[in-house]
Amino acid sequence: MRVTRIANAPVSFGVFELSDGPAPLTADEMVRALADAGYTGIDLGPIGFLGVGEELTRRLSGAGFLLAGGWADLAYSDAAAFAAGLPALEATLEVFDAAPPYAEARLFVAAEGTFAPRPTLGCSGSPARFARPGGNAPGLAGDEWSGYAKRVQEAAQRCRAHGYEPVFHHHLGTFVETPAEVERLLELTDVDLCLDTGHLLLAGGDPVRALRDWRERIGHVHIKDGDPDILAAALEDGADLREIMGRGGFSALGRGVLDLPGVVAALDEIDYQGWIVVEQDTLPGRRPLADVIADQAANLAKLKELGL
Repeated sequence: MRVTRIANAPVSFGVFELSDGPAPLTADEMVRALADAGYTGIDLGPIGFLGVGEELTRRLSGAGFLLAGGWADLAYSDAAAFAAGLPALEATLEVFDAAPPYAEARLFVAAEGTFAPRPTLGCSGSPARFARPGGNAPGLAGDEWSGYAKRVQEAAQRCRAHGYEPVFHHHLGTFVETPAEVERLLELTDVDLCLDTGHLLLAGGDPVRALRDWRERIGHVHIKDGDPDILAAALEDGADLREIMGRGGFSALGRGVLDLPGVVAALDEIDYQGWIVVEQDTLPGRRPLADVIADQAANLAKLKELGL
């Protein structure tokens, strides 16, 4: 029997980095809005936004939330930059330690309904790919893959040493965008995948097929919709990934081309056990905050209607 919990994430409200300036709503307001909508978890977002230590525990416990995971961005293509970024990964894992209720049960045990946060290993990518996302800029050369994969594996082992099982997030603007690149990464590492339906869709992939083909390696699922027409128009205008998000390239569920019923059916078919994180990557200030909040409630309602 499928066992899942559904979370949301700060990126759905345009909160990516604290350095981007004031968030459109406070952490308490975000958690309250998501709890009112019916979510039971949240992604960490930038370290400090939801708090750390006792503040994080109080905020999540007060809403009945668990922490679903957290992004750790590393430059796997550059050995020196990768090494310099490892303290940030360690800091993320230390934040996980304080999140409820993982002092008692850190490992993911779906049969008992226990959901530990998943370190989400992201790639820093390249300026060229960020400027032309979706497989439209050169990727890694053949002889670069070995070192890249070795560093992904090292990051994974650091997560495991802390008692957490990581997942790797393929992502537009990085060196693991396209289905072929995901396949290569899976071949060269033992790290499970965070399958992101929106990022795969806009990179030319089929999320439903991916769920079936990679079923043995899927450890985390981000559900988001995507609009290839917005992507194409933005690329024609010379817009980068950030502007694509601002224009609504990742739309509310049902407004893009994602086969959402097919995704839910495939999750059933593969008996997926774990977190489902609803995301709608956007930029703050592009739409009224009330509409952004309403979208997240509607996104969850659509999944519930389909049986999640």
